[in-house]
Amino acid sequence: MDRDKILLTPGPLTTTLRTKLAMLKDWGSWDADFNAVTASVRASLLDIVHGADSHVVVPLQGSGTFSVEAAVATLVPRDGHVLVLDNGAYCKRAAKLTTLMGREATSLDFDEAQPVDAEVLETYLQKDTSITHVVMIHCETGAGVLNPLQAVADVCARFKVGLIVDAMSSFAALEIDARTTRFDALIAASGKCLEGVPGMGFVFIRKEVLAACEGRSQSLAMDLYDQYVYMEKTGQWRFTPPTHVVVALAEAISQFKEEGGQPARLARYTRNYQTLVAGMQALGFRPFLDPAVQAPIIVTFHAPEVPGYSFKDFYAAVRARGFLLYPGKLTTVETFRVGCIGAIDTHEIEQAVHAIELALRDLVIAA
Repeated sequence: MDRDKILLTPGPLTTTLRTKLAMLKDWGSWDADFNAVTASVRASLLDIVHGADSHVVVPLQGSGTFSVEAAVATLVPRDGHVLVLDNGAYCKRAAKLTTLMGREATSLDFDEAQPVDAEVLETYLQKDTSITHVVMIHCETGAGVLNPLQAVADVCARFKVGLIVDAMSSFAALEIDARTTRFDALIAASGKCLEGVPGMGFVFIRKEVLAACEGRSQSLAMDLYDQYVYMEKTGQWRFTPPTHVVVALAEAISQFKEEGGQPARLARYTRNYQTLVAGMQALGFRPFLDPAVQAPIIVTFHAPEVPGYSFKDFYAAVRARGFLLYPGKLTTVETFRVGCIGAIDTHEIEQAVHAIELALRDLVIAA
């Protein structure tokens, strides 16, 4: 097959040729031209969440998880107490990294097939006044559940606790408005719904809490306060930036704006999701989640009831036809996941469903 394989995952994603071509030029990390690209990207990111008046944005080298860890270390005091709203694998990762950094972490558990409940959070905060920060995953891609950001933010505001939002798989697709939704930090990354390439995260930090973040992080490289101060002073990154990733993101953001911004991107992903589910159900596949709680980002499907089924063989058969699926992340039932995001439209989704149909036929014949 001549074309690149289509990535039906929650990131990295399929990118456009324009985004790929942006990476063909080398950049000096301290050069004025590159500094201008960094500044442009930061301004555009703030515009997406309408956060220029209330927040700053701090980019950081590495995967999205690097930025989640950096955000917790920078915003939570050493004696802080973090409550993680847990309805999936990425919530558990957030709790683990919080504990590894020496902060106290408590998990408030929810069913992985259901959103977290703001009323349960409110009851918990009434009982435990030691909580200083709440961590929530906006779209928990372990199953694909959309969690209620506004409701959780409202509870945190009433109790005057900080809210740290992992918006890795939702930012730029689902609406997030800093003017109406109060959060202390919100984290996303270049290789998700902006359709850039992986290698850079970024954290929005509320201006009101920024000054108190000085000296909190126990890490040199991942101190977001120091990164912010240095960037504001010099226009440069403290340490070698992922130059090609940054310029690719700048190009991806240009295409994001041309498409119509967040509403248009959500509309395309929603069409992808609807096309995917309709096609998969026609083949007999059952989605794991109720549509009412499903985000149009990634869909978890029950494994096919085929004798001798293994995801490894199924994945290989679909891959041979040009599409990469994602393994399941659930512990209770066997599943696999199919992403709806990236530089793809319903045409690619229809092709993917056909590839899955042919792969399923291979498995039935082999059985």
